[in-house]
Amino acid sequence: MKEQITLKNKYTIKYFSLQVFISSPTARRLKIDNKPGKDVVGRLNLLVDNILDPLREAYGKPVIVTSGYRCPALNKAVGGVKSSQHMLGEAADIRTVSDKPEDNRRLFDLCRELKLPFDQLIDEYGYNWIHVSFSPRHHPRDEVRLSL
Repeated sequence: MKEQITLKNKYTIKYFSLQVFISSPTARRLKIDNKPGKDVVGRLNLLVDNILDPLREAYGKPVIVTSGYRCPALNKAVGGVKSSQHMLGEAADIRTVSDKPEDNRRLFDLCRELKLPFDQLIDEYGYNWIHVSFSPRHHPRDEVRLSL
């Protein structure tokens, strides 16, 4: 029997489930198994604990994960870079429920204002979404890269 892997904080799950990180229309369409191993789930927990839960708490409204974990086959299928932190469970693309650029920008600004220990914080295409990552291998950086 295959062991079930769940996303579990050291405290309690507040806002995010494993399903939001592995769900992918592209994976379903191409029949790609996008289930992560325990090591990836551990890193997803760190991303949630250090970035996403504090961000959601401060924002006061739901934060939508549009892309979380991507196995190598899924990453290739969506055109992700070969070194994508999504494949390690260290990155998420997020947006607000309204999906308005000004609201998505508020998430971006909150990450900076809260001094969250992100590894990368990227405005994707005029705040269409925000890419944020957390890596236990790197020291947090105040690096903010903007994509036009």
